[in-house]
Amino acid sequence: MSSFFDDHFAIQRHVMPIVDPNARQVMKVCLTAAAMACLAISPAMGAAAPSTQSRAEAVKKVPMQDGKSIYENVCQGCHMAGGKGAVGAGMYPALANNPKLEVAGYPAAIVINGQKAMPPLGEYFDDRQIAEVLNYIRTHFGNRYTDKITAAEVKAMR
Repeated sequence: MSSFFDDHFAIQRHVMPIVDPNARQVMKVCLTAAAMACLAISPAMGAAAPSTQSRAEAVKKVPMQDGKSIYENVCQGCHMAGGKGAVGAGMYPALANNPKLEVAGYPAAIVINGQKAMPPLGEYFDDRQIAEVLNYIRTHFGNRYTDKITAAEVKAMR
């Protein structure tokens, strides 16, 4: 699996600089979506996790800690800058001005368990990271939901 990520980031480093600047964001979205899809479906394709580790332990956890950096480095690949969403190879809902974010448990359940094209990401983020990114999204992009979800609430949802 590490070779897939090495290839993924090599493509970003070497191909993206020569691509038309307007197409870079689309390519980044496609590469990110492909990486997340491969993580989500690899067990179904017969990829076995090491016997002494769970799949989550075998894959490096996401290193970013604050909500903004998690959004910009992970979520923004599909949901776009400013949370405006995208339609193309898939439908990535807008997070900007989104009334579905009013109840913090709803986006938490989606991040943890996945939904439609979004793979479950709960095993890659700890409880605090999920709370951080949700609190960031719920207070940015035109959203004004200031009641914060806590790591303890995220933990209870797992």
